[in-house]
Amino acid sequence: MPGLGDSFSKRQGLQAAKPITIWEDAPEDFRRAVIVAAHDDCKVSSERLREIVCKVLRAKPNSNNWSEGPVWSEVDHLVEFCKWNQVYDIIEAIWGAFDRNAGVQVADHFAKARDVFEQKVNELTAEFGIGWQLTGGKVQARGDDTHETILSDAETALKSAGKVTALTETQEAIADISRRPTPDITGAMQHAMAALECVARDVAGDPKPVLGKLLQKYPDVLPKPLNEAVEKLWGYASENARHGKEGNAPTREEGMLIVGLVASLTNYLTHKVAPKDCERPLPAER
Repeated sequence: MPGLGDSFSKRQGLQAAKPITIWEDAPEDFRRAVIVAAHDDCKVSSERLREIVCKVLRAKPNSNNWSEGPVWSEVDHLVEFCKWNQVYDIIEAIWGAFDRNAGVQVADHFAKARDVFEQKVNELTAEFGIGWQLTGGKVQARGDDTHETILSDAETALKSAGKVTALTETQEAIADISRRPTPDITGAMQHAMAALECVARDVAGDPKPVLGKLLQKYPDVLPKPLNEAVEKLWGYASENARHGKEGNAPTREEGMLIVGLVASLTNYLTHKVAPKDCERPLPAER
């Protein structure tokens, strides 16, 4: 069962990512490719894979299967027919189990195996057009490359500036939109706007107003007319997330849009002020 390895397509840059079309599914070919990557590229034995898969699925291993071929077939069958969200649970469990593989003895090898598996999984999700990615052992929602860069830059900027609260809100927004099997879109929008509100208060030097009022009170926080657009964005998020209406729930795409836009704005504002967390004492009103 050879893995793709350093294939011709990969060397020549011909493995272009497909547009994201899959969220609540795990295609059969993707399922198999994941366990092949764990087995062939990361040297996880069939027996160890069965142990991991059975633990996630709360299934009893077949005691009649003990040799490589039958055990592999058992793993393949279990992964093929489990629920789609359990496939991503299995991916997380495989990533977390490398430090217990019999053939791995050194901590550096653990990290290398995890990195290889994460890379392989993310290549596969891009290849299949799946809206998930493996990051630090957690399967999270992903957007296109630009979207991911925006989120990464925002997190990096918030960490560097010591803005703990805004960073936590941003991470919670990503976690909410990544929930399986059903994302918490309203929660993601609320946390994203809370992160922006936090940093905007820091820029204005005023810890009290909600974002909409703050932008009215301090119109120079953002360049004009962007401040007006962001005020409307806040109003939209407030209407659809904080005060959601029955039958008018925001879609995943809308949630991803809000989180991405807010991450860009948060990144901009973070670079506009000196490093300090918005929960610390702030200067008096300007």
